[in-house]
Amino acid sequence: MHNPGSNASTMKKRVFSGMRPTGRLHLGNFFGALQNWVGLQDEYECIFGIVDYHALTSEYADVDRIRQSVLGVAMDWLASGIDPEKSTIMIQSLVPEHAELHLLLSMIVPIPWLERVPTYKEQIQQLSDKDLSTYGFLGYPLLQAADILIYKADLVPVGEDQVAHIELCREIARRFNHFYGSVFPEPQAKLTRMARLPGTDGRKMSKSYGNEIQLSEDPKSISEKVMKMVTDPARVRRTDPGNPQICPVFDYHKLLTDDDGRQWVTEGCTTAGIGCTDCKELLLKNMLPVLQPLYEKRVELEQKPDQVRELLIEGSTKAQGLARETMGEVRQAMKLDY
Repeated sequence: MHNPGSNASTMKKRVFSGMRPTGRLHLGNFFGALQNWVGLQDEYECIFGIVDYHALTSEYADVDRIRQSVLGVAMDWLASGIDPEKSTIMIQSLVPEHAELHLLLSMIVPIPWLERVPTYKEQIQQLSDKDLSTYGFLGYPLLQAADILIYKADLVPVGEDQVAHIELCREIARRFNHFYGSVFPEPQAKLTRMARLPGTDGRKMSKSYGNEIQLSEDPKSISEKVMKMVTDPARVRRTDPGNPQICPVFDYHKLLTDDDGRQWVTEGCTTAGIGCTDCKELLLKNMLPVLQPLYEKRVELEQKPDQVRELLIEGSTKAQGLARETMGEVRQAMKLDY
C-alpha cells in the first residue's frame, strides 16, 4: 500500500498529471508537457489521466466534442511516446472515485480557498463567452486536488503558473489529515520548463484562437502554417533589420535549433542578411524530423480505434484499483465504512 510520506527506497515515486479532452492536441501541448511526461516514465510510476470531468467545467454545452476528443487525445499521447507498458493511461470518469473524493473534500474546504486560485478569475475573463458562474467551475481546483490525492501522488509535473494549484492541494491534504488522521501525503510540485509556444498569429497557442499547429497535422499542412506565421512587425521589407527576441518564429528556434543555427538566425535577422522565409525554412528543416514520426504513428493509431479504447479501459481499471484502496481509507477515516 502507498502510505503517506516518502516511499520506501525500493519503490518508484508516483507521478500524476492530466489533460482535458477539448480538441486535438497541438505543439504547445507537446513541447510544454508531453515531451516532459515521456521523459518521466522510466524514473517514476506514472499515471496520466484524460480528465473529462474537468472538460465539463467549461465545455458542458458541447459534450459531443468532449467524447470525440477522448480517443484523439489518447492517440496523440501514444504517438508522442507515452507507453502503456510503462505508464497507466486512464479516463477520469471511468474511475468514479475521483468524483466521490471530490464530494467528500468539498465538505471541508472553505470557499475562499477556491476563489483565490489565480487562474479562476483569469479563466472567467478569458472565456467570457461562456457562463462559468457554476459550482463545478468554482470547484475545479478541488477536483484537481482529488485527482492527485486519490492516487497519493508524490509528484505533479507543472510549470510555475500551476504551483498555486499544488499548494492548494497540499493545504487540502493537511486539512483532511488534521480532521481525520494521516491518510494523504502532501504532493510536491515537480517544476518543469514549460515551453510557452506562440500560435501562428503570435498570441498564445490555443484552440479557441484557431492559431494552433496540431500534432495530428500532416507535414504539408504544418509547412504551410509555419511559412505564414507572423514575425517581427518591424520587418516590413526584406531589407528591414529585425529583432529575433520579439519574433514568434524564434521561440520555436529556441526549442528546435542548435546554437549555431540560432546564431545564424540572430545575426542574419538583425542585419537583414536573411529574410523571414530563410528563417522559417531552417525552422522547418529542424521541426519536421521531430513531428513526422508522430504524424505517421498517429495515422497508424487512427486505424485501430478499438485497440486504443481497450488500452484506456485497461488503464482505467488499473487506476481504479488504486483509487478504491484510497477511498477505503478515506471512508474509514471519516466513519463512513458502514
